[in-house]
Amino acid sequence: MKPSREAVTITRPVTVERVPDGSTMELPAGTTAQITQALGSSFTLVIHGQLVRLRGGDADAIGQPPPAAIELPAEVGLDDVRGLVWQTLKTCYDPEIPVDIVELGLIYVCDVLPMDDEQMRVSIKMTLTAPGCGMGDVIANEVCDKLLALPRVGEVNVDMVFDPPWDRSRMSEAAMLTLGL
Repeated sequence: MKPSREAVTITRPVTVERVPDGSTMELPAGTTAQITQALGSSFTLVIHGQLVRLRGGDADAIGQPPPAAIELPAEVGLDDVRGLVWQTLKTCYDPEIPVDIVELGLIYVCDVLPMDDEQMRVSIKMTLTAPGCGMGDVIANEVCDKLLALPRVGEVNVDMVFDPPWDRSRMSEAAMLTLGL
């Protein structure tokens, strides 16, 4: 499956993260790029042959609207938090793979436990498709930031684990179909 690419020009200086090592780099206004993936809350761009990840909050720098936020119910009961956590995890993507981290089978454990003051603690154990992937911290930080933005979530802990090692058998059928496997 070849992704469609949209040509864009960076309209203001912006910080992006290199794929696959996660290091940051500054892009000046006037830089040309191609969007290869616009999923979840970020964009994957190709700039001079280098893949980079642009945060959704900087979408205006490429003339795109920011990605839509998750619709939250007016009232969130404690029982609703677990469903919102899983819904939110499905908005996190590896910048090189057009499948969310849940469908890829990267989430090994997701515990949602009550704390004081009707807040919840979320504990995630997740893995990566390759242990040496430099985007692990970037993805873990995205998970943490998104979950902390949910109502009634007072604490989030994301641990990267590599036992058992990830393999394709952890992927959902939908993920396999999307990737042509």
